[in-house]
Amino acid sequence: MEEGNSRFLESVLAEVLAHLEPPKDGRIRHEWSPSSLRKTTDLDLPLVGAGLDRVLDDIRTYLSQAVRTDQPGFMNPLWGGLTPEGLAGELVTAATNTSMYTYEIAPLASLIETAVLDRMRQHLRMPTGAGTLTTGGSNGNLMGVLCARQAALPASGHDGFDGRSWCMFVSKEAHYSVAMAANVLGLGRANLIKVDTDGHGRMDPSALDHAIRREANLGRRPLCVVATSGTTVRGAFDSIDGIADVCETHGVWLHVDAAWGGSCLFSTTHRHLMDGVERADSVCWDAHKMMGLPLVCSAFIVKRADVLRAACAHGNEAHYLFHDDAEDQDLGRLSLQCGRRNDALKLFLAWRSRGDAGWGALVDQYMDLAGYLAERVRNEPDLELVGEPTWTNVCFRHVPGGLPHLGEAIDAHNAALRAALLEEGKFMVSRADLDQRVVLRSVIANPAVEASTLDDLVDHVLRLARTLPVDAGSQVEEPRT
Repeated sequence: MEEGNSRFLESVLAEVLAHLEPPKDGRIRHEWSPSSLRKTTDLDLPLVGAGLDRVLDDIRTYLSQAVRTDQPGFMNPLWGGLTPEGLAGELVTAATNTSMYTYEIAPLASLIETAVLDRMRQHLRMPTGAGTLTTGGSNGNLMGVLCARQAALPASGHDGFDGRSWCMFVSKEAHYSVAMAANVLGLGRANLIKVDTDGHGRMDPSALDHAIRREANLGRRPLCVVATSGTTVRGAFDSIDGIADVCETHGVWLHVDAAWGGSCLFSTTHRHLMDGVERADSVCWDAHKMMGLPLVCSAFIVKRADVLRAACAHGNEAHYLFHDDAEDQDLGRLSLQCGRRNDALKLFLAWRSRGDAGWGALVDQYMDLAGYLAERVRNEPDLELVGEPTWTNVCFRHVPGGLPHLGEAIDAHNAALRAALLEEGKFMVSRADLDQRVVLRSVIANPAVEASTLDDLVDHVLRLARTLPVDAGSQVEEPRT
């Protein structure tokens, strides 16, 4: 490498390492509107380049505006934090710049991905099967439905598919990506049947059985059922055993969306949440969520390797890539993607560093912290815990004493409270609707979070709430950012 390029990369690494130091002002996010940020940032793409010095300035600007997802106050999505193994894996992956379609171009990377997927399959208690790494849980759910279609209609990839005579079933609290899958595969969102849940947000197996029979009487065949292990808002785990019983009765493919909750399988204390997962036909599981790997690192695993291979058989036409003598080694034959980055390396390195025991201890630590936050909320007279936490999602809201009857006003008050938290910039939690109430949803999936972090969060919520009067006569809207 030329000396100038080497010095540039050393400067970039120094800037990144400086960025990873705790922010001096304690803020993890700056409140800039899109228009303000456009006006204050040079986004012009020049006809004549300005060289690497200008690029280094741009990197400094980018880092100064980035949300500090590595800081303990970041509890907004289902992921967060930073691990040194993950960052190292990303660096090596970018430096080697390979693609995962053939063993020829990615020899050791192919073996590493296969080893990681086989190990995850063992935790799912599936003695046989295959899988691929995908762009995330949304893509994993899409592949689960695609494999269901392939199993039900083996010629559909060639002849096409009339989705109007089929339907699929999810819980009312399932992730929206299942609707995306219905749309992309031609089933249509109108044929996505949302099944009732119990008081804990879990799909009701008896309601599922009723729904399948009802749709059959209307002339529609069940394509698949998607159970959720760790719903997005509540963190609920559907009863896989109960749902599997219904699926076996009706001969329906069962896909489990464990993008959020799959990591419970590492914990001897909490793996019971996914009892029965070995009965599923396919599973998706995101390592970039609770396992803390950098985005993205997501696995799709199927019990029948032949179904996945047939669903992805369009790649067989690529004579310039795939050859018969490497059919069992070329991972592109098991993927919807052609060009695909090596996302397995960072997971492999982290697993080698931590082992199963390390992942299990991390899950248990997060669950203990979630229990700690829930107890803090219960002990505050003006805070309301909404739903008992099953996973590390803790949903709560501020309800000033004597005013719980002001439903819409309390909802508006909590929307404004969340906006105030964002504006202050020390904490990021999400706003969600749960049990017809606006709640603050804090998600513990960040290794930087400690009990003191959660104490500070509760203190900030209570302090800011006192500055926001509850107006029973008007609806307070959360400002757009």
